[in-house]
Amino acid sequence: MLEKIIFNILAFSLFIIIFFKIIKKNDTSYVVILILEAIGIAINFIELIFSIFTGIGFKIISYLLSIFLPIILLYIEKKGINFSEILNICISKFYQLIGNNQKAKEVLINLVTKYPNSYRGHKMLAKLYEKEDKLKAADEYVKMIDIKSNDYDSYYRIAFLLNDLNKKEESIKMLNNLLKIKPDYYEASCLLGDMLIEQERFKEAINIYMEAISYRPDDYDLYYNLGIAYTRLNDFQNAKEAYEKAAQLNSKLYNAYYTLGQIDLIYHDIESAEKHFTESLYGKDEEAKSYYQLAKIYMIKNDKEKAITFLNKALELDQELVEKYREEFLFIPIKQYVTIPVKEENEQDEKEQEENYAEKEKAVEQHLETTFDLVENLNYNTIKDVKRKHNKKTINIEKEQKKRE
Repeated sequence: MLEKIIFNILAFSLFIIIFFKIIKKNDTSYVVILILEAIGIAINFIELIFSIFTGIGFKIISYLLSIFLPIILLYIEKKGINFSEILNICISKFYQLIGNNQKAKEVLINLVTKYPNSYRGHKMLAKLYEKEDKLKAADEYVKMIDIKSNDYDSYYRIAFLLNDLNKKEESIKMLNNLLKIKPDYYEASCLLGDMLIEQERFKEAINIYMEAISYRPDDYDLYYNLGIAYTRLNDFQNAKEAYEKAAQLNSKLYNAYYTLGQIDLIYHDIESAEKHFTESLYGKDEEAKSYYQLAKIYMIKNDKEKAITFLNKALELDQELVEKYREEFLFIPIKQYVTIPVKEENEQDEKEQEENYAEKEKAVEQHLETTFDLVENLNYNTIKDVKRKHNKKTINIEKEQKKRE
């Protein structure tokens, strides 16, 4: 009997404390706890009034709901954890799980309106806004920084969103400020470097990558990006060193091997170019172009059999190379052995290829090919020879035809 009296006094005391907490905070989230407490008290009350033994299971439930649950709530709040925040975030996550993002946002908006310093609430709301309203998302990240001034991730997310919103200068300025405070922030270095390359500010990009490498000396992405910056600056020796380091750190970085092959051609190093283009064959995006470059190399080396094999393979893998092939005088001697594939329309594949092949890498490839006119610079005499033979052959055919006439 004494145990029941103690239980009821403690349970009712906790019930009253939670009740006044609701009034004080004006937060209905605590009603859930109050209802659960009431259920626990009711189970014990029924047993006491009607002298019914409800069983050990119901007794445990009664103690859990009436005593332990409110005590746990009061303990976590004493530790500075807001129960209402946790509950609303859980509810919001549930709505996201079932695909109702609108309801999830409403729950979070109510939470941050009542508790403006809810860091978790603003963070979740920012993530949801990123999918539909980047300005609102950036605003939420600003509020997070107001709550936690050393929140470097939020600085980065704001810069990232500003870049998406085409506010490049604001984004660059923010990333520079972030790297002054936290120079080892890897993602900020990569994003800033990419943006500077996009704006053709290659020297600034090189400085950013070099600084980042001092904190992450074994990162192949940084070396590869550094190679891109040097290439666009026409500093091919440093570019080659950067690409070689990138390829050394990641043997599967096939685009680095491909670019090394292009640089080798600039330096008239045919053997090294052949080696690098061969190493780049296993990269999905580089495979067709690598076969094509190897076909040109084998024409230079007068290995027509290999040239035919590799050229046919290149055209089979990438029909976009057909037009390029038709403009190449180098391939005239083997033209009759080349199979032109029937063009198939596959927009999905083209879209995937575009997405997989970064713009900065396309720019590097075009820069190397158009600026230095690789084949003609390196193999001018070979091409001139082919043109002369082709013209001579054409003249002879015309003479034969006239004789027959």
